Amino acid sequence: MAQPTDSPTKWVAQHVQRYVETGGEQGGVFHGVPALLLTTRGRKSGQLRRTALYYGEDDGRYVVVASNGGAAKHPAWYLNLIAEPEVTVQVGADEFTAVAQSAEGAEWDRLWEMMADIFPTYRSYRMKTDREIPLVVLTRK
Repeated sequence: MAQPTDSPTKWVAQHVQRYVETGGEQGGVFHGVPALLLTTRGRKSGQLRRTALYYGEDDGRYVVVASNGGAAKHPAWYLNLIAEPEVTVQVGADEFTAVAQSAEGAEWDRLWEMMADIFPTYRSYRMKTDREIPLVVLTRK
């Protein structure tokens, strides 16, 4: 696999590098919240793009939140996986291919509560934006 480009946000890129170098021993829990690495293919560039995200677990699947800190626009990683839903996920030292799908309806409601309990700041992000914050379910392939 080609080497992915890490997040352009400096502190996120540093977090990703520590995570990779230690197999998730550093960065696998970030500020008390479990974190994974998500690699998507850039929808415009075709380049692999990697970022760190908080996650929850739901029946063997991983759930991440496309909050973008409550910004008006979706994060780039989310737009990338909409264009190409096959992604690479790393949880700790375990790296695998997954298929990403946005949650909808009752599943979104249930998963939102789960993720907001894991990281309560998501609730304030939701109040800051008019867009519906996507919840993404990552299913191991």
